[in-house]
Amino acid sequence: MEKSTTYKIKLLRRICEEVDRTYTSSDIELPYRPPFFLAVENNTVEAIDVLTAYFPQLYNSVKDGQNIYQLTVLNRSEKVFSYLLHRDGDGNYILHLAGRLAPIHKLNAASGAALQMQQELQWFEEVKKLVGITKTRDLNKNKDTPMMVFRREHKELRKDGEEWMKKTADSYTITAALIITIVFAAAITVPGGNNSDTGKPIYETKASLIIFAISDAISLFTSTTSLLLFLSILTARYADEDFLYKLPKRLIYGLVMLFVSVTSMMIAFSATLYIMFGQGKPWILFPIAALACLPIASFVTLQFPLLQELISSTYGHGMFGKEKDYRQSSANGNKKKRT
Repeated sequence: MEKSTTYKIKLLRRICEEVDRTYTSSDIELPYRPPFFLAVENNTVEAIDVLTAYFPQLYNSVKDGQNIYQLTVLNRSEKVFSYLLHRDGDGNYILHLAGRLAPIHKLNAASGAALQMQQELQWFEEVKKLVGITKTRDLNKNKDTPMMVFRREHKELRKDGEEWMKKTADSYTITAALIITIVFAAAITVPGGNNSDTGKPIYETKASLIIFAISDAISLFTSTTSLLLFLSILTARYADEDFLYKLPKRLIYGLVMLFVSVTSMMIAFSATLYIMFGQGKPWILFPIAALACLPIASFVTLQFPLLQELISSTYGHGMFGKEKDYRQSSANGNKKKRT
């Protein structure tokens, strides 16, 4: 640093000390905004360091609708940009800060430890995109990379997420196994019996038997698929990054397959009842259909909120979706203008 610059910074620090001792914070912010923005525009990190040390509220200042980060990029102030990403006393970059555990009221916004872990990973990945790949290897004063900070801070949450995921998958595994047992037994026991001479089903030409065979097969295949998906959750390695997509996707697909399986099973059971007791009695279809809808509606009512939250968190817009949509629409608008 040049001598003249050093003198100016010392003078600025002396002025800030005097102002800080004499005036209240509400009186300070307005007159110190212009020099603060001037320091940003001129890439003067030393001045920003002094000003924000005494008046940290200046970080929240806005000029012409643009905050400090936008002004830094707009003016290509690379030193200021680097300072903003690496500015606390422990040498933590912004990605180190993203690796820390969120406040409890923020974690509680997601239901279940696994979804909370996914939310934390989404924050970390979003900040990683912002700062670039090189910052992921930077060390703080404790010689920790951002990922090391993340794993240490989220150690207990990862354990809780693993326990939650395993308990959930274990419950659905039992359900899928029971459905497999039922529909497999139904598949080898044809409703109405077989012809003693040919061995073919007596009602093989009836639409009700065809519906039974198709729905029973769908139920068997989908329940087996869901069972395998839930078993894969139980045997997963449960690394931190698995909570971002891999584990939620398996749980989503397993739940969808289980819902299809339950629905198909009820259709097959309804077709069986009609074959056995509804020949020549079309009215019996109405009470059968009404009763069959009861377990399906119960499954949807009880399990759909979890499935909806999983899909929204994994495939939906997420916490940064609105901003992404806005940036995408703006980019598309600019392309149209250029063309």
